Amino acid sequence: GVQLQESGGGSVQPGGSLRLSCAGSGYTRMIYCTAWFRQVPGKELERIADFYTVTGHTSYADSVNGRFTISQDNTKTTSYLQMNNLKPGDSGTYYCAYSYSDPGCPGSLGAFGHWGQGSQVTVSS
Repeated sequence: GVQLQESGGGSVQPGGSLRLSCAGSGYTRMIYCTAWFRQVPGKELERIADFYTVTGHTSYADSVNGRFTISQDNTKTTSYLQMNNLKPGDSGTYYCAYSYSDPGCPGSLGAFGHWGQGSQVTVSS
């Protein structure tokens, strides 16, 4: 079956950087959109970045724009989230997700059929 394996979470001081990876395997259809979401206790799941694999178009939540960068490797099987200038408010559990929907990255959460296991990010001094 399809698996998304995340890695790269951890603890960092404010202003630091982390890079999350999401390695996908086992899928036989083209992935059109990869995305990263963030869950903070007591808050709704937040979509923070997405990447349309056909054109390379990216979009970001205002909360991370200019600090985070989503990208994909040349094999189109691994998604990355580079996080710079991290703030305490960025702490939470980060999930990658892949979608077969096209065109463009879907607006619906339900269109993301595959999810990573979650990576904990803690930003604290």
